[in-house]
Amino acid sequence: MEWFSFRMQKNCKDNVCIMPHVDVYDIEKNKVGDLELSDAVFAAAVNRDIMYEVVKMQMANRRQGTSSTKTRGEISGGGRKPWRQKGTGRARSGTTRSPVWRGGGIVFGPKPRDYSYQVPKKVRKAALRSALSMKIVEQKLLVLREFPMEEIKTKIFKQVLDRFGLKKTLVVIDGKNEILERSSKNLPDVKMMRAEGLNVYDLMKYDHLLLLEPSVKMIEGALSS
Repeated sequence: MEWFSFRMQKNCKDNVCIMPHVDVYDIEKNKVGDLELSDAVFAAAVNRDIMYEVVKMQMANRRQGTSSTKTRGEISGGGRKPWRQKGTGRARSGTTRSPVWRGGGIVFGPKPRDYSYQVPKKVRKAALRSALSMKIVEQKLLVLREFPMEEIKTKIFKQVLDRFGLKKTLVVIDGKNEILERSSKNLPDVKMMRAEGLNVYDLMKYDHLLLLEPSVKMIEGALSS
């Protein structure tokens, strides 16, 4: 990426460590500074196993669990024996609602259930650190100083993304911003969320990660411990 510049000099000597830096841009693609990143958050070891476990948990928690079928006892009718036990030449049958009959009950069919479960908080944080570090390694993280927009304009919002060559993008902002949120709403390959909602599933789903500079400190504050 022509806009990506990441300098990692994790050189600790005499208890003094040089932290990683990433360039900061404005919406016109001009470099306006650089940002010191926490190596504990953005330069962590990438652990794909825990990322898989957390994504699996998120997908399970999103399941509605409303699938349901009826057993033979829940289907109306079928109380009368359809024919006598012997003498007809046909198989013995006690009800027309048997699972072997058309319109009968379902054996071991799905019932409403809760699929959600939780993994430890430390694991979730470690997975987030891994996903963020992977974006750095893949050179798919962009930091903007700010994203000023005076009115809701999807066209202008998309022009900024196109200027940086961003396609499938997750945009993270530091707080409520109705203009930005509504400007990005109609773009199918763009999702905007606030820093506190950052999660591994969306980091893995979207190719690029665009962070507003104030959101970086919020993320680091939540994941440093």
